[in-house]
Amino acid sequence: MELLLSQVMPIPSHALAAVAAAVLGGVQLASAKGTATARHRALGCAWGGLMTYVATSSFFISELKLRGAFSPIHLLSIWTLFSLVMAVYCARQGNYRLHKIWMVLLFILALPVTGVFTLWPGRVMHGVLFGV
Repeated sequence: MELLLSQVMPIPSHALAAVAAAVLGGVQLASAKGTATARHRALGCAWGGLMTYVATSSFFISELKLRGAFSPIHLLSIWTLFSLVMAVYCARQGNYRLHKIWMVLLFILALPVTGVFTLWPGRVMHGVLFGV
């Protein structure tokens, strides 16, 4: 953890927010669905806020540079922000089936796919988890 906390911002806050989003998203997906309860909305807002921060803060992290300061992970960040907007739009329109599809896809793609890149040897989180 010391390795993570010694990094320049926003790397530590980005990583901690991503972990919190993964946990909170798992709780949300495991919870009963069917009605928009106050708990579901509160967890959803918290998760959406965390994901917005994770996606936005990624633009200030450029360890993998493939095109200027950007990498394929940044394309996923754009997709994440778009997906969040679409999911909220669908929920507000009462299209809960499409809302669920956007949210599940976002949870499945945004966190695990970026996790693979994050845990790549030589990256900070690889060192944090594996001590190398």
